[in-house]
Amino acid sequence: MVFSSEVFVFLFLPTFLVAYYATPVAGRSLTILIASYIFYGWWRMDFLALLFATTVWVYTFAIVIERNRERQTGKILLTLGISGCLTVLGIFKYLNFFIDSFAALIGTDAEGLGVHWRLILPIGISFYVFQSISYLIDVYRRDTAATRNFIDLAAYKALFPQLIAGPILRFKDLADQFKHREHTLQKFADGTALFVIGLAKKVLIADPIAPIADSIFSSPHPTLIEAWLGSIAYMMQLYFDFSGYSDMAIGLGLMIGFRFAPNFDAPYLSRSITEFWRKWHISLSNWLRDYLYIPLGGSRHGPIRTYVNLILVMLLGGLWHGANWTFVLWGGWHGGWLAVERATGWNRIAASRWIALPMTLLIVLLGWVIFRAENVFVALDLYTGMLGFNGLWVRPEQLLDITHEGLLTLAVGCVIVASEPYLVVLERTNVDLPSADGSATARQSIAVPLVLTLLATVTVLKLAEANHSPFLYFQF
Repeated sequence: MVFSSEVFVFLFLPTFLVAYYATPVAGRSLTILIASYIFYGWWRMDFLALLFATTVWVYTFAIVIERNRERQTGKILLTLGISGCLTVLGIFKYLNFFIDSFAALIGTDAEGLGVHWRLILPIGISFYVFQSISYLIDVYRRDTAATRNFIDLAAYKALFPQLIAGPILRFKDLADQFKHREHTLQKFADGTALFVIGLAKKVLIADPIAPIADSIFSSPHPTLIEAWLGSIAYMMQLYFDFSGYSDMAIGLGLMIGFRFAPNFDAPYLSRSITEFWRKWHISLSNWLRDYLYIPLGGSRHGPIRTYVNLILVMLLGGLWHGANWTFVLWGGWHGGWLAVERATGWNRIAASRWIALPMTLLIVLLGWVIFRAENVFVALDLYTGMLGFNGLWVRPEQLLDITHEGLLTLAVGCVIVASEPYLVVLERTNVDLPSADGSATARQSIAVPLVLTLLATVTVLKLAEANHSPFLYFQF
C-alpha cells in the first residue's frame, strides 16, 4: 500500500483516523501498531514476521544492555545486538549482490555457481534496521532509557507514516511523545495541509516527469540534449518524489499528534556539497554523522583522518541505498567532494561566490546520473551523451516519451525549486500585511484553505486516472 493510492487515501487513512480517535488515550499505541502492521502486511505478510522479529530482538537487547552497560558485558551485548540487525540487512539486501559480484569475478554468473534463487528485498528494511541500531546505541550511551513497554517500541518501529521510506526517526525523540502528545484541531489541519502538499508533489510533479527520465536512462547512446534533459528530469523527479513522501509522513504524524523533524530544506539551493548534505535527507545525514562519522573519530585526529572518515562514511551511505556498484561510486563521489571542500575551506567561503550554486548543482546532477543508472556502463553512456559524443538533437523515437505535459511539469518543478525559500517562509508564517480593518488577514485565512482544497481536488482527480507509481525510495 502506498500513500499515493486510492485505497490509502479513501479507505485506510479515514478508517485508521476514526479508529485512532475513538480509542482511549491509553490504547492508542496499540491502535497505531495494528494499523501499521496491516499497512505493511498489505504488501507481504511473511515480511511482517521479519519486522516483528527485529522488534523483539532490539526490545530484549536494549533491556539487557541497559542492565550491563557499566560492565564490559554491556559493550559485548551492544555488539551482538547491532550484529543481529546488520545480519538481517546483509542477508536480505546484499547477499544477491555479493553472489553476483563473486560470480562475475570468476567469470560466471549466479546460475553458474548453482544459485537458482533470488532473495526479495523487504520494503523499508534499511530504514527500520537503522532505527533499531540507533535505539540500541542510544540506550548504551544513556541518551534514552530502554522502554519496558513493548507496544510503544513496536509502534515506534512500525509507525506507518515513516515505515517505508523514512524519515529515520530515533526513539529518544519520540519516547515522550508516545507517553503524552497534544492533539489539537490546528495540529490536525497543519498535518492535512502537509499531506496534501506532499501528495501533490508526488502525483502532479514527480510522476509526470518520470517518463522522460525513464525513457532516456533506458535508451542507448542518448544525445547531448537527451542526456541533459533526462538527468535534470531525474534530479527533479527524485526530489519531488522523496520530499513529497517526507511531507506526507510528517503530515500524517501531525494528524495523530507526533512532531517529526523536517527531512528536506531546499537542498538544490545549496552552495556546497557540505551544505547539500545538511539539507538533503536530513535524517540520514544526521544518522551517518552521529553513529558513523563521530565514532570513527570525526575531525578529531587530523586532516588526513578526517578526509578518510568523510569518504568512508559516504561510501557506506551509498551502499546503504542499494546493493549495486553505482551506489558505492555515488557515495564515493560525494565523499570525495566533502573531503575536497574540507581541505580547501570551500564549504566556508562558498556563500560569497556566485559560482558556488551552479557548481554545486552540477556536482549533484552528475552524481544523480550514476545513482539512477542501472549499472556503471549505462552511467558512462549518459556521461558520453552529456559531452556531445552521441549527437546533439532529440531523436524521433524519444519524442513519444518527451511530452509537452512532461516538459511543462519539469519547468514548473524547476521554478518551484528556485522559489522554495519564499514558499517555505510563506508556509511557516502564514501571515499577511493587515489593513486597518484587518481584512487582509481575513482574506489570508480564507485563501489558504481554498488553495489547499483546490490542490487536493486536482491531485485526487489526477490520482484517479494515473497508473500505480510507488515512491522511488521504496527500493532502498
